[in-house]
Amino acid sequence: MDDIDQAILRELQVDGRIPYAELGPKVGLSPSAARLRLQRLIDSKAVQVVGVTDPMTMGRQTMALLGLRVDGDPRAVADELSRHDEVVYTVLTAGSFDLFAEVVCAHPRDLLDFVNDVVRAVEGVAAVESFPYFAIHTHRFLWNVE
Repeated sequence: MDDIDQAILRELQVDGRIPYAELGPKVGLSPSAARLRLQRLIDSKAVQVVGVTDPMTMGRQTMALLGLRVDGDPRAVADELSRHDEVVYTVLTAGSFDLFAEVVCAHPRDLLDFVNDVVRAVEGVAAVESFPYFAIHTHRFLWNVE
């Protein structure tokens, strides 16, 4: 990734919908050259351009981090949990938990049902500890691109 690629990424972090007519001149390229550069970054999987939602404003008022202890391969449990829309991401880890899963639900009762009826039923799940969120204090999508 060269200096121009990094400049493109910095601009996209400010405005992911910036038109190529504006992006090109900001990074020292023509609009068509900027489009080609960005497409190359997307094709190489170095960059994803996505719309980021706020679950709270979309009616999902309950969020939690689940710490799971797993008997067996935690990847299989992560794969199974990832099939559910409530799961935002899963992380394989070390320490007292084998796996973390962030989940979003409409209501606290939905979180309870998800943990008890779905998560605990997954083969290999030995224990689940739930950490409900009171508020999201910091949520960054800006990375120092260098």
